[in-house]
Amino acid sequence: MNVPNHGAGSSYPVLDGHSSGGRLERVLRSGRFTITAELNPPDSADPQETYRRALVLSKVCDAINATDASGANCHMSSLGICALLIQAGYSPVLQISCRDRNRIAIQGDVLGAAAMGVHNILCLTGDSVESGDHPEAKPVFDLDSISLLRTIRRMRDERQFLSGRKITVPPRVFLGAAANPFAPPHDWRPLRLAKKIEAGAQFVQTQYCYDIPLLEQYMARVRDLGLDKKCFILVGVGPLASARAARWIRANVPGVHIPDAVIARLAGASDQKQEGKKLCIELIQQIRGIPGVAGVHVMAYRQEELVSEIILSSGVLKHRDRNGKTRREAKEGALT
Repeated sequence: MNVPNHGAGSSYPVLDGHSSGGRLERVLRSGRFTITAELNPPDSADPQETYRRALVLSKVCDAINATDASGANCHMSSLGICALLIQAGYSPVLQISCRDRNRIAIQGDVLGAAAMGVHNILCLTGDSVESGDHPEAKPVFDLDSISLLRTIRRMRDERQFLSGRKITVPPRVFLGAAANPFAPPHDWRPLRLAKKIEAGAQFVQTQYCYDIPLLEQYMARVRDLGLDKKCFILVGVGPLASARAARWIRANVPGVHIPDAVIARLAGASDQKQEGKKLCIELIQQIRGIPGVAGVHVMAYRQEELVSEIILSSGVLKHRDRNGKTRREAKEGALT
């Protein structure tokens, strides 16, 4: 088996004030504009399919999310993807959905993932099974995203399972959650973020952003509450293939807000796919200038090459070397 090894996911010593020895936490705490992306798992047991996709993303990202049956559709498991990414030297984010496993299985997965070298966990409640390709499946939802954050934080900080039984070596992990600034009621969304931070979230990745004024309104309230000082916020972005696709997503994907002006812009373009790419690049550039935003999370289903093109064209990597470090960091060895 041909296993690439690029060293990007290597563990580092756990610094004072850090929860993990992972690259993502170090990059975020360094203050550098951070980039993550999603690797959508293959419908295959061939590891090379994962490596091919990861190689493209690793050149432009600080960490790669391994999705956990997103949309309630069955694919290779998030834990399996993370094992392959770590073996290849990449920095993965393990997504855990509460939909499919109870607290016993989840806590076991957390220990197993940490033992393999997973440093980042994104806690999700999960989509309803009715929305996926196995609507007859039995949902679990023993925990939700907030109780899952509390559970893993307790395992890490108090060295205890939920049962109270002791953990000899705790999982040193950096905890994340999802956020949606664009779904009503908008005034409630910063308060929801505050609850997740209180439960243990140290970083969040948001739903797709296509409305900069709405994001600015959200971030203003986040800053008023001081939440940007307690949690790193990565704003979700992604290209739209066409006006038709945008209308379908707006109507069928819960929580995705796409303004009429965006759809009109796509509809009026001679090459709508290229216009969607251009729009995504512009969004990244605008988001980078919003105070309190720590980075972007780029999502495009099974379009890793397009994700790479968008990130490179946005200019956010222009001060980094080929290993992803800034000149200062390379000189100081801060992220070696």
